[in-house]
Amino acid sequence: MRSAIYAFMIIIICSMFFLPNNLAYAEEQSIIIEVDGDPHERKTYLERYFPGIDVIKTYDTLFQGIALKAPPEKLKKLQNISFIKTVHPVRTYETQHISSLDQLEDGQVVFPESLHDTTYTGKGVKVGIIDTGIDYHHPDLSANYKGGYDLVDLDEDPMETQGDQSVATSHGTHVAGIIAANGKLKGVAPEADIYAYRALGPGGVGSSVHVIAALEQAVKDGVDVVNLSLGNSVNGPDYPTSMAVNRASDLGIAMVIANGNDGPDVWSIGAPATATNALSVGATTHERKAPSLDIGVNADDISLAEMHGSIPWELTKDYEIEDLNDEADLVDKIAISERDDISFFEKAQKAEQAGAVALIIYNYESDLIQGSIEGDEPIGIPVAIMPRADALHIQEQMLKETVYARSKYEQVNKQVAPFSSRGPVAVNWNIKPDILAPGTNIVSTVPGGYQAQQGTSMAAPHVAGGVALLKEAHPQWTNEQIIGALKTTANPVMTMDSEQENVMSQGMGDIDIQEAINTRTIIMNPLLSFGKTNNTYRQSETIHVTIENTTTDDQHYYFSMPKHQQGLTWDLPQSFTVKAQERKDVPVTLHMTTQQLKEDIHQGMLTLNQGTEQYHLPYLFVNNTADYPRAMGLEFSMKMFDRNMYTYKLYVADDVEEISIQLYDPDTLLYDRQLLKIDEPIMGMNEGELRESQVGEPGYYMAFINVILKDGTYETYQTEVHIPQE
Repeated sequence: MRSAIYAFMIIIICSMFFLPNNLAYAEEQSIIIEVDGDPHERKTYLERYFPGIDVIKTYDTLFQGIALKAPPEKLKKLQNISFIKTVHPVRTYETQHISSLDQLEDGQVVFPESLHDTTYTGKGVKVGIIDTGIDYHHPDLSANYKGGYDLVDLDEDPMETQGDQSVATSHGTHVAGIIAANGKLKGVAPEADIYAYRALGPGGVGSSVHVIAALEQAVKDGVDVVNLSLGNSVNGPDYPTSMAVNRASDLGIAMVIANGNDGPDVWSIGAPATATNALSVGATTHERKAPSLDIGVNADDISLAEMHGSIPWELTKDYEIEDLNDEADLVDKIAISERDDISFFEKAQKAEQAGAVALIIYNYESDLIQGSIEGDEPIGIPVAIMPRADALHIQEQMLKETVYARSKYEQVNKQVAPFSSRGPVAVNWNIKPDILAPGTNIVSTVPGGYQAQQGTSMAAPHVAGGVALLKEAHPQWTNEQIIGALKTTANPVMTMDSEQENVMSQGMGDIDIQEAINTRTIIMNPLLSFGKTNNTYRQSETIHVTIENTTTDDQHYYFSMPKHQQGLTWDLPQSFTVKAQERKDVPVTLHMTTQQLKEDIHQGMLTLNQGTEQYHLPYLFVNNTADYPRAMGLEFSMKMFDRNMYTYKLYVADDVEEISIQLYDPDTLLYDRQLLKIDEPIMGMNEGELRESQVGEPGYYMAFINVILKDGTYETYQTEVHIPQE
């Protein structure tokens, strides 16, 4: 389970953050308000009694809200209106120059068209992209771009944030290129129509309500598929964005969501990928040569993990290893440095400027780290992460003698990417991700050129493009059939030890679009979640699996009997027939003797056979308890319009007795005060207000969220909290 919970629960992409402008300093401010009652009636009221405030847009499909624009002093007059539930500020700024496609080396990167092995192009299919906007002037995207809306600036120009490197964005353009680039670069569905919805502003940040508002606009525009390469850290099925995704799905839109980049721990998935109706997508690595170091001194080869944004590690001779410090001579050497307060980009830049051929970074704790060296300018040397224990061994040897390292390389097949978030979903225990797609070193369009990026943000648009191809290939198929076909034909991914990857990491496995288009069988609900056991000695659960025969001939099926496990007994039909172009519901029953099973997540895969074809059905259940986060997504901020009040939100994923939040000095970790106590919190979102006098001194604090469960046990989660000052 993750040790840290995000302090500010805002929708984010990749690892980019920014601080919003204070309302008081803006010449004109745009906001979106959520309202009680009919938003159209509320709009009429505001236009009548607040003529100095422009009503830009009204939302009534997936949530009740109104977009407004006015100078801050006029917006402040709204603070006492009783029907306003929540106020969400909107931000504006400006894009960055990226590299040429010709500079990217083939073999170290993945091109989206490599997944496109069909004669279909997605022609006539409308794909909505809710993201940071799109550079619709890009020559590879301009022909396919058909329109959209900007929920940040509240206008019809969903262009990427441009200008200052610290806040400019490229993410939405990269996602769009994976789906439907049609120029020098080809996307998965190069003739699909692109509709852009800018819900994430400068730095790739926006609120839940902007995402929901963008989704509502996409529904009204009649898109067929929506790609959401964004998420937060709240692992719960009923977070507002997750519920909006489910409602949009009910209205007939195929919803494709990035699973998140908080892996490899289980329970690391966040909303809206937690939505039951979402096609949640995890990431696979590309087939590659994995680097390692041989340093002699009777040591095994040491594995290296290239950092995000690094050029490939391709050293071909022996190099001396030297500490990264101001006194060291690093010319033609490999620099090594412990993680500290200096950013990864600054370390890499320092090593390169000092003449190093590469940089190794290791953590100050035993845990492995991930990170990016992307910054204002590209880094021209490879930068990689090394396990701390190995790095300390090298440091010990360096005190005795000069240490030389020889780079070695091993061919590595496709795997689940370490950063790809894992399931299951808390509360309803659903298996996520549903499916996997390529997510590392993916080349696509960005403002000014092309770039290789990685993340589940890159995996999801591969699947969105795949959905577009299936919609063209089978226009009569429902979303249920299309999504079922993609899941049914996915290929299980193996670990480096040639064992099948666990269910929480891969769901159904790696996407295979060609097989999905031509499938003879569709399993509508192949991911089998049997939920959480209760305290009874023996418990049975049955799931009815729907199997469709897409052919013109009757087809015969049978289950392979699972390997015997103590405490588990299966009731599976020995064999059955599904008539031509018909469906059949098949009961799958699991009997669990809970006392004979470890209290943990239990998972595996069943195998369904049809002729020479094999189909895999992942299953999962939680026995009594598991180490999932009970409280997460702490959001704490100054109340809009009232600088004497603060608001808080906290998501609770279990039935708990009490929650308290204690503040500590972040440097000394000395106890400071209690910020908040919630007696008998509800399962789901808990929110409220605190007076300035209750909150105490502004500043940055280390917060410990203490949870008392109903059985009297305690759990604690650690995060950071910023108490802003007016």
